[in-house]
Amino acid sequence: MLSFEEALSRLQRGAPTVAEVEWLPTLATAGRVLAQAQHATVDAPPLDNSAMDGYALAVVDVPAAATRLPVSQRIPAGSVGTRLQPGTAARLFTGAPIPPGADAVVMQELCAHAGNEVVINHLPQVGEHIRRAGSDIAAGSEILPAGQRLRPQDTALAASVGIAQLPVFRRLRVAVLFTGDELRMPGEPLPPGAIYNANRFLLTALLERLGCEVRDHGQVPDDFAATRAALRKAARDSDLILTSGGVSVGEADHVKAAVEAEGRLDMWKIAIKPGKPLAFGQITADVGEVAFIGLPGNPVSSFVTFLMLVRPFVLRRQGVGQITPASYRLRADFDWLQPDARREFLRARSGADGSVELFANQSSGVLTSAVWGDGLVDNPPQQIIRRGDTVRFLPFSELLA
Repeated sequence: MLSFEEALSRLQRGAPTVAEVEWLPTLATAGRVLAQAQHATVDAPPLDNSAMDGYALAVVDVPAAATRLPVSQRIPAGSVGTRLQPGTAARLFTGAPIPPGADAVVMQELCAHAGNEVVINHLPQVGEHIRRAGSDIAAGSEILPAGQRLRPQDTALAASVGIAQLPVFRRLRVAVLFTGDELRMPGEPLPPGAIYNANRFLLTALLERLGCEVRDHGQVPDDFAATRAALRKAARDSDLILTSGGVSVGEADHVKAAVEAEGRLDMWKIAIKPGKPLAFGQITADVGEVAFIGLPGNPVSSFVTFLMLVRPFVLRRQGVGQITPASYRLRADFDWLQPDARREFLRARSGADGSVELFANQSSGVLTSAVWGDGLVDNPPQQIIRRGDTVRFLPFSELLA
């Protein structure tokens, strides 16, 4: 069996970024991956402006508190005032440009308006409540790196410097198919020996959450010829084929042999728990070789192997620059005295006090453990954990982003 690190490395080496780039309106790019670094075209803010509703003035004109100044002009946001007359104040509002001749803004709560005058009940400092031009972004500076998965704040930043369109990699096309004669869809009758196809919902949602274009090829019967045909069909218009089930060594497990018949298998069996029978290879198609990843059929095994191995593969194919999830060192609120020889990913839940507890049943078929938990404890091979030890915790909030 390959170690987790070697399996992850092989997957990364076999994950070239998609080549096609699309130019989309910035408003439509949240969740997409930026193909080219972006630079500011203007300063932000473009002019010195007020951080408060208040009065712009020259500090020299306020020698003491309770100084009374005439109000010579009114400047709302979106307007530009005239040069401030010496010995006067300008009424202005948040975001309004600072008029020439003013070097401070006194917030309105520290002033008293009296007819055409204002009483300044505060000794201002030069630069007070003034946002300087370019203090947020300087024209020409890089604001977003290539490989950034665009968040709402990223698209807002691009818009703030006038970028109307962004170049993004096209969506990764992923074909999914599910093997097993025992599988049924919710709403269908459940005869003896059958189970509902939870993995179809799990993997489709995980891929869509990563921004993939999912092509659902449905259920494949436990038949060698049918499995080969399904792989050929899926390879016609996909960047990746992802399967669930059929990659073990049972008589009804045909995926491994079908992949070898339609292409090649580069990796099989990983030293992790849950999820040992994970396969990686290529399917030969008219368009060239199409990547294949076969996940185990147990729901938790599929969930864990997707998060830890498929997710970084997909992110790399999408062009994402930073793919390593953040982890945290937490205090174990449990004993784990019979560790496995494989690297374990234990379903766990973190506490507000910096502790982490385990779900009682760590079986790979217990999907409730993934719902109860909010992350995984990453435990090295043969590592005993005692209550109070520090463990590495991977929150689902990082792994599902």
